[in-house]
Amino acid sequence: MTQKRIINAARGIEKADLVIKNANVVNVLSEEIHKADIAICDDVFVGIGDNYSGEKEIDVNGAYVCPSFIDGHVHLESTMVLPKEFAKAVLPAGTTTVIIDPHEISNVFGLHGISFMYEAVKNLPLDVYTMLPSCVPATSFETSGFSLNSYDLSLLIDKPWVLGVAEMMNFPGVLNLDKNVMAKLELAKSKDKRIDGHAPFLNNKDLCAYIASGIKSDHECTTSKEALEKLRLGMYLMIREGTAAKDLNALIPILKEYNTRKCMFVTDDRYPSDLKEHINGMVKKSVESGVDPIKAIQCASLNTAEYFGLKNLGAIAPGYKADLLILPDLKNFKPDYVIKSGKIIVENKRLISDLDKIKTPSIRGSLNIRWIENDDFKIEAKSNIAKTIQVVPHQLITKKIYSEIKIENGNAISNIETDTLKICVIERHKSTGNIGKGFIKGFNLKSGAIASTVAHDSHNMIVVGTNDNDMCKAALALIKSQGGKVVVSNGEILCQLPLPIAGLMSDKDFDFVHEKYEELNKAVHSLGCTLDDPFLTLAFMSLPVIPELKITDKGLFDVDKLDFVDIFENKENIKNTYIVRAQKHSVKL
Repeated sequence: MTQKRIINAARGIEKADLVIKNANVVNVLSEEIHKADIAICDDVFVGIGDNYSGEKEIDVNGAYVCPSFIDGHVHLESTMVLPKEFAKAVLPAGTTTVIIDPHEISNVFGLHGISFMYEAVKNLPLDVYTMLPSCVPATSFETSGFSLNSYDLSLLIDKPWVLGVAEMMNFPGVLNLDKNVMAKLELAKSKDKRIDGHAPFLNNKDLCAYIASGIKSDHECTTSKEALEKLRLGMYLMIREGTAAKDLNALIPILKEYNTRKCMFVTDDRYPSDLKEHINGMVKKSVESGVDPIKAIQCASLNTAEYFGLKNLGAIAPGYKADLLILPDLKNFKPDYVIKSGKIIVENKRLISDLDKIKTPSIRGSLNIRWIENDDFKIEAKSNIAKTIQVVPHQLITKKIYSEIKIENGNAISNIETDTLKICVIERHKSTGNIGKGFIKGFNLKSGAIASTVAHDSHNMIVVGTNDNDMCKAALALIKSQGGKVVVSNGEILCQLPLPIAGLMSDKDFDFVHEKYEELNKAVHSLGCTLDDPFLTLAFMSLPVIPELKITDKGLFDVDKLDFVDIFENKENIKNTYIVRAQKHSVKL
């Protein structure tokens, strides 16, 4: 498209390609709503005003037109579906741009994982930009598939689809001037690219140091107090509403009382059940809670674009990219039309772009596990008291408790009566043979076992069960399917969702994954589990950066001590400590 064409269409001398007539324009630049026609040529807005005409015209009769939505931080792998299936879900919700952090697949495949994601998204009617993972692996306390250093990231940092370095989880490394961490920060700064943060509860002078290092955003705020301190110090707030972590309600006061121009909406990690209402759901909830609709839309569009340096995106104005939503009202935020790069892709709330023809690149299998048998799950008993991971419902943190376990033929086994079940993490990247073993309380399984290859952050295989036979059966089922989630009882597979792509994503369509995941949860609940989402809880039991007690392929890990600990405890060492015993009560020694 020539400059002459743009200028003539903007002046009304020539017809535009597409004109939205009689719109109520939600103007995030002037923070007002005003009536106008919107003229589009090719993939850009050329004119906002009266009496434009186009080769194609849509008269919206006073409906609201706003910029389409941007997700500022998302791990696509967490959806368990391929990017094209993700796009099918979020495009009708009005999300046309996402900034991804391929941290999960990078822990499995390294740079090849990042390249896979790029190839999988490049032909979608969805703009996908990448922040390079900063912490692969997240810690040295687990075995990851790969390790990415600053040199590895330098091979991709200049790509136009790369916007910077993703969430710097290793804030102790920043504060202590870790050479590897510093090299990654300097790499991004040398290219004038963004560095995202990840610093829960960091405050005062340490927070100042973290921000001064060049890190400019954070998506881990869970209270208004924490968010306000970071806002005062110049950080952009990524307000998160994921499947596990939901922070929007807690941060509504920030959106109502303070400057929203440094706030943006992100989803981080979402399962299929939470995808069809996406960023638009956050806008809706904000408005329902009293946030000004224009400011809520800013948080979902312009603010995010400006933070990441995406010029001419996130607003309706001449020269901006023609990404827009046509909304019947400013209450439900369910678009009737979605226009992406000047093309209608959603009409009457239905996706009209055919994404099924888009091919997914191939990738090798990711499960490299030496053959396992029932005996590999045995735990030799050194005591009948075990340090036990206590699940905290609806939270990622756990507690360290002491439980009485059963002993059979010299081996510690699950105690169903006290809900003290065996948990194992099996290294699945390098065939090391590592199996971390321990006990966990909170799943309430009365029989059977469950297993998954989605286990943050290194995504080794994690298994919880009432007996070794079912645990082994579950692990073998996932080896055969090259990853996934499975429920086993009495030697029979009750339900299984294969995730053959990196052990994280399915090669099936969105509806299949959504329905199968619901079946998985029903199957686990049929075994007595009382957790709302057992597999979501299971996925975080191996994350050794969140207190108090976790387990990796290298063993039971005390997060507060930053060290591995023995499973068993001598009674003499824990006098005056409560121990979970049979009859479901605690006894003080």
